[in-house]
Amino acid sequence: MLRLYPVIPSAHQRLSKKPGAPDESQRLLDEALAEQRKENKKQVEALLADTKRYTETDKGLELNLTATEIEWMLQVLNDVRVGNWILLGSPEEHPRLASDAEMAPRVAAMEIAGGLQMLFLDAIQHGRDK
Repeated sequence: MLRLYPVIPSAHQRLSKKPGAPDESQRLLDEALAEQRKENKKQVEALLADTKRYTETDKGLELNLTATEIEWMLQVLNDVRVGNWILLGSPEEHPRLASDAEMAPRVAAMEIAGGLQMLFLDAIQHGRDK
């Protein structure tokens, strides 16, 4: 799921809804977002390659993250979830998992990313309850 990052189209974040040539502020935003995506992608690859973060348990693999890394992970997963929603046409209603070869993987990625976000949020909540 993390290797799908980034999904939100780079031209999606606009400072203005007015059509026309991008101004200097838009160019700066685009550059900053591109740099952030590049850095996040490097962090994703480093996280996936770091086998010391994973511990095998009776239930499967346990991933060890700091609070800051969980926040970052939520942002990356949100990009995957929202980006796929945008690429599906930003539907008002939940898209059905259809046999459409392009639509089905996007719906699945959107759902899995959302499910992982919920797991991380639940872990944060349970960590605060202790």
